[in-house]
This record gives sequence, C-alpha cells and structure tokens, in this order.
Amino acid sequence: MADSALLEIENLNAFYGSFQALFGVALGVRAGETLAVIGANSAGKSTLMKAIVGLVQTRGAAIRFRAENIVALETQDIVRKGIALVPEGRRLFRSLSVEENLQAGGQMQRKGPWSLSTIYSLFPILREKRAQPSISLSGGQQQMVAIGRALMANPDLLLIDELSLGLAPIVIRDIYAALPRVTAQGTSAIIVEQDTTQALAVADRVYCLRGGRVTLEGTPTSLSRDAISSAYFGV
Repeated sequence: MADSALLEIENLNAFYGSFQALFGVALGVRAGETLAVIGANSAGKSTLMKAIVGLVQTRGAAIRFRAENIVALETQDIVRKGIALVPEGRRLFRSLSVEENLQAGGQMQRKGPWSLSTIYSLFPILREKRAQPSISLSGGQQQMVAIGRALMANPDLLLIDELSLGLAPIVIRDIYAALPRVTAQGTSAIIVEQDTTQALAVADRVYCLRGGRVTLEGTPTSLSRDAISSAYFGV
C-alpha cells in the first residue's frame, strides 16, 4: 500500500482463545476511500473489524493508522485516534432514547462535521423519533441510530459491520443512499457486507475473505462475477 494509506494492515492473525479466526490478513484503506469486505458467514469479516478496534486477540500483526501502529492500544484510545465501529447487531443502549444514544457517540468530543443536527439531516426519521426508546424503532431505524452514533465521534475511518443484515430492501437502499454524504465529508469507510451486489455498487475497492484469509482483492470494475464467486465460495 502506498504512503497515502490511512489504514494499513499486515500479517493479521486473530484468535478467540486457542481458535484462530484470521490468517495473515493484509489490506489497506486510502484517505477518502470506501472499501467493501465481502464473504460468507464465518469468513472472518466481523473478526477483522473487531481486530482493527482492539476487541480481539492478535499476534504478529501491524495495524497502522496514519502510520502509527495501534495494535497495543485500548479500544477507547483507538476511537480517540479517529476510528469508529458500527457493530454487527447495532448494540444500542436499550435504556436510552434515540437522541441519548447519539449523544453517547459524541463523548470523545473530536472536532468534525458531525453533530446532532447533521445526523438528523442525514437521517430525518431520527429527528422525528429522537425522544423514543431506541428499542422501539424498526431494525432499519436502529441501524441508522448506530451509524449516527458512530459518526458523532467524528471519525476519519468508519467501520460498518454487516450493514444490510436482516434489513428490508427499501431500508438498505436508503442507508446506502446516505453513504456518499458521509464520505463527502472526508470520512473513509470499510463496509462488511454479504450482499455482493450492494458492496460492488458502493465500493472503490473490494476484498473477499474465506476461512479467515483474503481470497480476492480489486476494484469492482476489474473483478469478474466468476472470480468473485470462486473467491467467495471456493468453487
């Protein structure tokens, strides 16, 4: 990866106890880029996202953010550096309202374009429901809250794990339609996605994981459907 890389990962081996989930993964994200990570269930996609923010055990890896190795940092310090994660399953604070969940994301007080007003502009339905308990919202609206909460940290790199999982097609369309407004503010993104069509439509580059290993990397226009299918399914 060139010196312009915002995030660069080398030789990432990740573990849950004695079980190894990632094997020698290497990838990079440039400033202003949207990267899609595709793969089937148990391919290692969520583990990759957790490893970037220090939530799983790693060995022998270099994870450089703006050329600084962040492997040994605590998660909250990684967030302060400018990386925010939208976790799989959203994991909103069930006892808090929509607006309180969003405010929780801004506790780091990093400077940047995202505030309650800009989040409500991005997802207008959240303004209407700002006083409601977050768990009363639909799955798609909860995903909007989770994305908004991460953006409130004003990250330079936004990680979204399983963006469309379990959501209705119309909601997926609306969330994907909002992503260009996020990256237009200078935020890079890594999106984990099982839906290859969605991933190819939004990404500048695509990585495929299978069995915890990178099996394919390239731009959407350079990758054939047969190559993607082979990398995805191993056939």
